[in-house]
Amino acid sequence: MESAARTKEEVKEKYGNAARAVAARGAVNACCDPGLRCCDPITTNLYSAEEMGQVPEKAALASLGCGNPTVLLELKAGETVLDLGSGGGIDVLLSARRVGPTGKAYGLDMTDEMLALARENQRQAGVENVEFLKGEMENIPLPDNSVDVIISNCVINLSADKSRVLREAFRVLRPGGRFAVSDVIVRGEVPDEVRNSMLLWVGCIAGALEEADYRAKLEDACFTEVEIEPTRVYSIEDARQFLTEAGVDVNAIAPQVEGKFLSAFIRATKPDPLCCAPGCCRTLAESGKA
Repeated sequence: MESAARTKEEVKEKYGNAARAVAARGAVNACCDPGLRCCDPITTNLYSAEEMGQVPEKAALASLGCGNPTVLLELKAGETVLDLGSGGGIDVLLSARRVGPTGKAYGLDMTDEMLALARENQRQAGVENVEFLKGEMENIPLPDNSVDVIISNCVINLSADKSRVLREAFRVLRPGGRFAVSDVIVRGEVPDEVRNSMLLWVGCIAGALEEADYRAKLEDACFTEVEIEPTRVYSIEDARQFLTEAGVDVNAIAPQVEGKFLSAFIRATKPDPLCCAPGCCRTLAESGKA
């Protein structure tokens, strides 16, 4: 529990610093702040020029994600979308435009500075069908069966209790609802000391799941139709400067790292009717829903 609390405080500090950097310096991308230890190629060139033109500049600058979850699936008019770890609000604002005035887009974040920045970006964008909520993705402050789609952009990997996050996502989704997130994953075995160094770079703060573990946790939470689609594979050269500065012998670890850290689109569905997935009745019973 102490480790989980420490991780949460580190994440709050990192994203609070990012929000303050964007608010203070504007045109400087927060991810280039030396204190954030997070940089290319993870967070750049994720959105089209058209998408960037639909949101305030500071919403784009505050994006510290590893993908573009808004292109993961087709959003329909009137749907309700929830973005876990919404940051400066770029994915919330884009989603709100796609679901239209009869739909709704929620952004959930635990960092006061990011929430303030996101609400100012919403004001500047003039988008009314948006609500930013303060809270943690391990305890989503929304009722059961209340949203159609959950998105997230390289945030679930920051949680110290990913299984709980996925169970909460399942809870608030309506039957038939869709889970569509971008996240960092690990493919295959990597020595712990190498993994920890790479995740400082790729994940910035906390640990990414191995691909099979991510799939298993989604299935344990009762999701079905799980798909994991790699979008960016990070090479040792991408991380060479960071690892060298950290005292790592890059040439020595290269064979153990190359092609094993990547960003991916992760999709899944909350089954309708419920309990059609293996273990689902057990999970629902444990949560008091069955």
